[in-house]
Amino acid sequence: MASQSEPNIVADKSVIEGLDYWRTLPIKQQPQWPSAEAVKEASSRLASYPPLVFAGEVDTLRERLAQAAQGKAFLLQGGDCAETFAGATADKIRNRIKTVLQMAVVLTYAAEMPVIKMGRMAGQFAKPRSSDTETRGDVTLPAYRGDIVNGYDFTPESREANPERLVQGYNTAVATLNLIRAFTTGGFADLREVHSWNKGFAKNPANAQYEALATEIDRAIKFMAACGADFDALRTTEFFVSHEALLMDYERPMTRIDSRTGTPYNTSAHFVWIGERTRELDGAHVDFLSRVRNPIGVKLGPTTDVDTIRQLIDKLDPNREPGRLTFITRMGAGKIRDALPPLLEAVKASDANPLWITDPMHGNGITTPNGYKSRRFDDVVDEVKGFFEAHRAVGTFPGGVHVELTGDDVTECLGGSEQIDENDLATRYESLCDPRLNHMQSLELSFLIAEELKKS
Repeated sequence: MASQSEPNIVADKSVIEGLDYWRTLPIKQQPQWPSAEAVKEASSRLASYPPLVFAGEVDTLRERLAQAAQGKAFLLQGGDCAETFAGATADKIRNRIKTVLQMAVVLTYAAEMPVIKMGRMAGQFAKPRSSDTETRGDVTLPAYRGDIVNGYDFTPESREANPERLVQGYNTAVATLNLIRAFTTGGFADLREVHSWNKGFAKNPANAQYEALATEIDRAIKFMAACGADFDALRTTEFFVSHEALLMDYERPMTRIDSRTGTPYNTSAHFVWIGERTRELDGAHVDFLSRVRNPIGVKLGPTTDVDTIRQLIDKLDPNREPGRLTFITRMGAGKIRDALPPLLEAVKASDANPLWITDPMHGNGITTPNGYKSRRFDDVVDEVKGFFEAHRAVGTFPGGVHVELTGDDVTECLGGSEQIDENDLATRYESLCDPRLNHMQSLELSFLIAEELKKS
């Protein structure tokens, strides 16, 4: 991670030992591997592979998130509910990136501030489950925990946890990151190409609204060009990757010691978060992530209390480091206006300065009468509005949004200007876990967020 002219700093022995202290603590949401030796061997192979991201990139993201926590930038985090190995194709990855870029340009233009672009990509392969098993008829099998653990097909062979999938997850993340870097640094993300980001998507009202905005940006760029402006900065864009740090047999071997500082970085992603189900203060996940240098996120549900918030801050951000800690609220449209303000008030009165972002997806799940897991677009929008309203009431900054989305024209969430109804869900329901906003709904949401940002 360091240049050849820099000395290699060896980590203190206590740092290395600390990275394995989680093994002595209670842990949730881990698969039952059929062979301890096999999973140990797969993790050892991962530990020998090159890092997926680098310490300097992680440091840059921490600086960007610190700006957002100060109200000087906005975080847009979006991507699949659960990435699949089969879904890591060039077309699907490009469409996801295009959708995030489109949303970011809408937000940047409206808010007149930098937008940090982060994908739920290149590692979002593991999923927490509400039950260890799934029953269909009179057959009970292990639950599907994401492609990095087992298969979705409802057979004993598919559902058995397979340690070889850890290595396949790494290789799929490598391929995904290669495409992300190519798309965001090779000219594809050039801000002068805003119209081209709409190509390949179906014609719809959200795209028409985006095209009008793109035309305004074109005019502004041409004016700047006439004035002799330098456009090198417009050619590329920063794009960071993130996932829930759930599967410890993957996260631990991907954690490396930075040769510049002797400190540990989780090199599986720039940003990792702890889920609502695994954020126990005395649990393995909180302890492990307290020891790495990455920016850390924590999901907060509607039952979160002020005391828990304070303890999470002390555990994960004891030095009150700018950009270190992000709280991701996922409270539900009907609860956020009551549940969030007391937390904001308590943190505002403290010496901490975390970044606050909203996840308007996970608190708004429903199951339709015809058996589909879905979300209502109106509920997603309402939770976003409630998030902004709470911050305006308290006088704090609403720093970002965390959305499950795809660049494809799926039919998984109800509503939006396409007016997807329960009968439409069967048309193109492709998610193996939770429902995602499709391209049009994502773009619609970005314009609605832009309006809220203007008010803030």
